[in-house]
Amino acid sequence: MSEGAAKKGERPRKFQAIRGTRDLLPPDTALWNHVEQTAREVFSTYGFGEIRPPIFESTELFARSIGEETDVVAKEMYTFEDYALPGFEEDRGELLAAEIIDLESVLYLPSNLNILVSRLRRAKADAGLGEENDAVVEELIALEARTDFGRLVQNFTKELPDSFDMLDNALREVKYLVRKIVLGNVVTLRPEATASVCRAYIEHNMQQLPQPVKLYYMGPMFRRERPQKGRYRQFYQIGAEILGGPDAPAIDAELIEMLMTFFSKCGLQGAELDINSIGHSAPPVDGKNVCRRAYVAKLKAELEKVKDQLGADSQRRIETNPLRVLDSKLEHEQPIIEKLPRIADHLCDECKSHYAAVKRELDLRGVAYRENWRLVRGLDYYMRTTFEITAQGLGSQNAVCGGGRYDGLVELLGGPPTKGIGFAIGEDRLILSLQESGKSPAAHGRDIYIAWMGQNAYATAIRAAKTLRSAGLSVELPPVEQKLGKALERASKLNARFALILGDDEVASGQWTLKTLADGSQQKLTGPALLEYLRKP
Repeated sequence: MSEGAAKKGERPRKFQAIRGTRDLLPPDTALWNHVEQTAREVFSTYGFGEIRPPIFESTELFARSIGEETDVVAKEMYTFEDYALPGFEEDRGELLAAEIIDLESVLYLPSNLNILVSRLRRAKADAGLGEENDAVVEELIALEARTDFGRLVQNFTKELPDSFDMLDNALREVKYLVRKIVLGNVVTLRPEATASVCRAYIEHNMQQLPQPVKLYYMGPMFRRERPQKGRYRQFYQIGAEILGGPDAPAIDAELIEMLMTFFSKCGLQGAELDINSIGHSAPPVDGKNVCRRAYVAKLKAELEKVKDQLGADSQRRIETNPLRVLDSKLEHEQPIIEKLPRIADHLCDECKSHYAAVKRELDLRGVAYRENWRLVRGLDYYMRTTFEITAQGLGSQNAVCGGGRYDGLVELLGGPPTKGIGFAIGEDRLILSLQESGKSPAAHGRDIYIAWMGQNAYATAIRAAKTLRSAGLSVELPPVEQKLGKALERASKLNARFALILGDDEVASGQWTLKTLADGSQQKLTGPALLEYLRKP
């Protein structure tokens, strides 16, 4: 019996979906398929092609694109090392978790280090570490050899003079070396897909294609957030990116027009578009900040004056990313935020002109919008146009889509200077809004249930099922013979529209009995006549 097998008399453990994930089941998946197919149809009419990037990428890709200081990178990403040395990650974790203020972890330090060094010695002898790790491993082996960690711990527990500093320094050196050992790529399950699309644009030299390149994607993303209504740790996004070409305002407006067309065809009610311009973050001119840099400096100065009235998150953001304070939903902060400087008053002439042109383009396309001065993006490569779509049925966190221009991202990721704009739709929240507004699909039954009786009829039933399915009809063919009453009862439970009754008489005469389950009426039809009848709308 394997370790995972249940002991005799015990019931096997019942598995459930991991917290923050869930199964998507019929009939709900019919709505998901409808939304995704609508996206494919609408996006293709605007010249977009589908891209399917990997589920996981290099962690550095997301750290650089999303930002090291963001909650996504610092707290929410699912990151792991793709290593080939069993037990190494667990051993390393024990050492990295050791803290000098935690006596128990310190007591185990000598043995944990010895276990790790022994494992690394064996792997090195088998040439399983790679040349890039050889020097670090040699340093770690030498450190263990010249340092009596057992004595250091013993002196520390006796509180001998200088024992704290000596052990602390040794522990720091161990951690430093252990962190430098990389046995595989450090990878992350994608928390978003824009960075992946930009990486693919660079990797496959898409700048050589006719510009701009228009791409869309859909699929699961992963963030370790606190699960709540419409938010999951495995969630789904539908997104689109336009890379290359000019930054003409018409490009921004057409992308937004496509997005609003998609929402309209999905039947999303109460969709409202907010737009803003956040200018650019170009370096200072003649030693003076301009556009967004000037605004951020002004904003930070004003926030410092009211810092004591803000919550802990906003106080932290004053230092790390002042623009993010404008995202605050805390009720007591709203009157304070309303009095802060507005970015529209600090845009340079070029950005003002671009924003005005985007609004004219939206007007030409008949796209309604609201201007929202608090709609911002914190990272430097975001610039000018930003937008967000909200919907009904989602409470206060009612955004279903966000997007904007990011002309510096491709270059930040190692590519050539490239204009870019895109959006990401939270598909889970879109589906939830559609369901809240009554767009959930009714349980779709079978078109036909074949009630066959007798072995002669079974062969005919198989041929009939094949013909009807080829015509695009959904057919349920029971694998075993049933009495007519039982078959009709089963057909009703499956919400079938018709029951096709095939017995010896029907096979002999070639006249098949079709029963309409809604009203109980019956008619006799030949095979070809049956197909023609069922094809009628």
